[in-house]
Amino acid sequence: MGRIVNSTFVSLDGVINHLDNWHFDYIDDESDAIALDQLEAGDAMVMGRRTYEIYSGAWSTRDSEYATKINAMRKYVVSWTLHKAQWTNTTVLSGDLVEAANKLKQAHARDILMHGYGPVAKTLMRAGLVDELCLWVHPVLAGVGTADDLLFGDVLHARLGLLETRTLKSGVVVLRYGPV
Repeated sequence: MGRIVNSTFVSLDGVINHLDNWHFDYIDDESDAIALDQLEAGDAMVMGRRTYEIYSGAWSTRDSEYATKINAMRKYVVSWTLHKAQWTNTTVLSGDLVEAANKLKQAHARDILMHGYGPVAKTLMRAGLVDELCLWVHPVLAGVGTADDLLFGDVLHARLGLLETRTLKSGVVVLRYGPV
């Protein structure tokens, strides 16, 4: 049975969006290697429509080892308005999200990777379907966005246990948590 692994970049002030303002200065060979390891541990990705639109526009045209793997991987986009996905190997999930996620976990033997922490991730977290939460905490106060752009918010209570802490040379701290 597969596990849903959420991997999210977050600033010290809890911002998970507007990455162009704060995230890209922290990309280096070390972070790229970890991201590639996460991708290689899985055989699928699940994402919300917003992440799908960003990723399909960016990764489908790039030429790198990561791009090759993400483009070849089975992908699922959760959307009630998108009817046909244009990105290779993508299936649209439009029914009950919790039911669909349970079926995905049964259908996949390896990790199902999820990037970002928006409505889809929060729904899966509430349902107890996220098996690992990996937060990449960046040493920066982003100072942008609204409540919708924050990791914190929405009434969501989940007790997690720390699995691993890793401090990168850039100052980013990768925190891996699992349910207790």
